[in-house]
Amino acid sequence: MTQPEEKKAKNGSRAKKVRNIILKILGAIVIAIVLFLGIVYITNVISSNSEAKKIEPYGQHVSVDGKNMNVYIQGEGKETIVLLPGYGTAAPALDFKLLIDELSPFYKVVAVEPFGYGLSDGTEKERTAENIVSEVHEALQQLNINKYMLMGHSIAGIYGIDYVNKYPDEVTAFVGIDSSVPTQPGIDAKLPTKMFGFIKKSGLQRLVVKFGGDPYAGLPFDDHTVEQMKMLSNKNSNSSTMLNEMDHISSNFKGAQGLTFPKDLPLLLFVQRKNEDVLGWIPLHEGQIKDSVHGKVIIMDGSHYLHHTKFKEIAEDVRAFMNEAK
Repeated sequence: MTQPEEKKAKNGSRAKKVRNIILKILGAIVIAIVLFLGIVYITNVISSNSEAKKIEPYGQHVSVDGKNMNVYIQGEGKETIVLLPGYGTAAPALDFKLLIDELSPFYKVVAVEPFGYGLSDGTEKERTAENIVSEVHEALQQLNINKYMLMGHSIAGIYGIDYVNKYPDEVTAFVGIDSSVPTQPGIDAKLPTKMFGFIKKSGLQRLVVKFGGDPYAGLPFDDHTVEQMKMLSNKNSNSSTMLNEMDHISSNFKGAQGLTFPKDLPLLLFVQRKNEDVLGWIPLHEGQIKDSVHGKVIIMDGSHYLHHTKFKEIAEDVRAFMNEAK
């Protein structure tokens, strides 16, 4: 064998060794990833089963469309307030608890947990605004609640505007807590629901939540309530029902764009002062009340979840507003 041939053979042998080493490293990485995902998945299954036994019941179940919808009622006032949550609020009745405690000495407060939320069942029925509104209304009918003020957070502004137009003889006023507006920009974005579904089923969601920031840090919830909300968040977030609603967000917004709040319906909107995600947030809400006989926008400092920190002010302003509207 000539010298060039020997050199070529050595180089080939060296390249083969390097390739084998790389393949072994890649194989080890794949095995490590598979083991990691397996451990995460098994841990999530065990934790979910354990938490299911620790979640405490609250409220009452109402039969709607052959399934159980959970409704929490507090207070015995002559007037009734019905609370609707924002998208993805895992435990609405607990999330609204600070506000409920402020309102219930004066009103009968009814926190409805739509399908997929709180202690309500999930559903395979499409999460269109029409279906969600119809189901909430049916729950109230089952409870013989026929006259009420509708108060909603975030996306409940979309369901709420549909609701008050469908049942104008029942709703006495609408109150929005940083509520969504049909014409707000950014609702055309395609959301990766399949990826969210994988994150949920794989158990990675629990891992992300565990090492992420505490959403309740510094808020006046008691430790027990926070623990319950976190367990319900692990259970409900990115469930098939929630993801179906996410798939319908864009179409639900578009469907509401031709609707306005009835002119003679008292309309009170609490709006976050600094919303960096939606351009023209305050003017959008001011536009909603411009034709109202009795409409008002109250701007507040705080996060999107204004009822977590401004619950006392919201309760006081609602009472004052409704007294003026009489």
